[in-house]
Amino acid sequence: MNVSIALEHPHEHYTNLDVIQGKVHLRVPNPTNISSIVVKLEGESRTRLLAPIHPNRPDKQRPVLEVHKFLYKTQVVWPTNVRPEDVGQNSRVAYTINAGSFEYPFQFKLPLNTQCQQTNNPISNVSFSNAIPEFAKTATQHVKATLPPSLTGFPGEAEIRYFVKVTVNRPQFFKENPRAIANFTLLPIEPPRPSTPDGEAYARRQHEFLENAVSVAAGKKPSFFDRKSSAASIPPTPASGSVQPRIAIDARLPNPAIFTCNQDLPLRLLLKNVSARTKNIYLQMLQIELIGYTKVRAHEVARNESNSWILCSFSNMAIPIGSPSDPINTEVPINPEYWSDKPIPNTVSPTFTACNLARTYELEVRVGIGYGSYKHGEDQLIVLPLRLPVKVYSGIAPPKALLEAGHNAAQAPSLNVPPPQMQAPHTPTTPTHAGFNSANAFAGQAVPSPSQAQSAPAYEDAPPSYEDAIGQDLPPINGYRGSYQPPPVPEGAPRFSDEKRR
Repeated sequence: MNVSIALEHPHEHYTNLDVIQGKVHLRVPNPTNISSIVVKLEGESRTRLLAPIHPNRPDKQRPVLEVHKFLYKTQVVWPTNVRPEDVGQNSRVAYTINAGSFEYPFQFKLPLNTQCQQTNNPISNVSFSNAIPEFAKTATQHVKATLPPSLTGFPGEAEIRYFVKVTVNRPQFFKENPRAIANFTLLPIEPPRPSTPDGEAYARRQHEFLENAVSVAAGKKPSFFDRKSSAASIPPTPASGSVQPRIAIDARLPNPAIFTCNQDLPLRLLLKNVSARTKNIYLQMLQIELIGYTKVRAHEVARNESNSWILCSFSNMAIPIGSPSDPINTEVPINPEYWSDKPIPNTVSPTFTACNLARTYELEVRVGIGYGSYKHGEDQLIVLPLRLPVKVYSGIAPPKALLEAGHNAAQAPSLNVPPPQMQAPHTPTTPTHAGFNSANAFAGQAVPSPSQAQSAPAYEDAPPSYEDAIGQDLPPINGYRGSYQPPPVPEGAPRFSDEKRR
């Protein structure tokens, strides 16, 4: 018996409110008995960290594994008269299927928000690292937020993965159930943006040059043993009361500082004359770097990882900025052509907060300014670093009807409480909801799971949140999607692929 999944890929990646559909292909060489064919849509985040070294076992470090199943939907494609919740109860019921090839279509609609499930099944929480079993303890803190993007780049340490899985359940206990998995990439819709920027966010650095500094290149190249030449290269102390040339460099972004995947930076760089000067100022080097910080948590163990993307890098530029005759407080913009047409790479994931993972960003701009001359050794060169915290959005705008639903939900006392006509949650939890709404989108808040949920069956389809209930009637997003390609796992790197998935 052979089973496989074929997904339809109308886009490079999926997003919220998309309908993911495909077909299950089953080839049966001989008549056999099966109980059911179940298709599951799953999204999960896994983290594995090493706990601190125990004093009694300095040679051993215990790995800590945490698993969150924040997306779980099931559909029984055969037989069609069996509900997903009855599959476990009817696992010993046998239906005879004849030899041949069969196709079973399926489809799911991707929700807006996470519905983190209790992973009480110990078999689903076991993995094997170097043939050593590792067990994930039941997570006690969960975050209600927009579905996070697919995330890779930390092999064997952290990942966010989406996939569709089919399982052919057999009534015989001693026979393995055939399975197949099809992975896909998810890029979530972005939170609501402000209609107009609230001024500008900026970082500023000042520097004071020496007006009468002695150049070391004007004469003989100083020798290490030549004290006289070394002494001549030391700039003289400025006279008392003299005003030295001072400049300020500003890096400015629209407030709030938001970058969009696959789009250019809305950056402005300005040089300001704080005091008078008599010599030219040159732009000698420029480097713009986006730094991503990933907070990885596995129960009581936490670690911060960093990635960086060089957006532009120039050196030995010798570009004059302004003129010595410019009045004081004159602001001269640096030509934006150096960072225009250099969009955010498609390997950058949007800012997100999940149960055991979170991603934030910072922009670092390093500006090298020379004073007096553009020739190396004849100028006073200073490199000024500027840093600003930023957010990265996916660029997939939410539909207007969803924004209106989120705005109405933001006025409600409790965002996770459904209207009276909707089905009530199967557990008595009332966590703070930080899913998609105009008030607190992407402001995930961790909430402890109640003790009542420990006895609940694992992986039941969770009731929809208010926003998801509204989104069920909305069509898939028809607009700009951009590109998103998480970096692949290097060959031979540790991974979570050996997990025993339920």
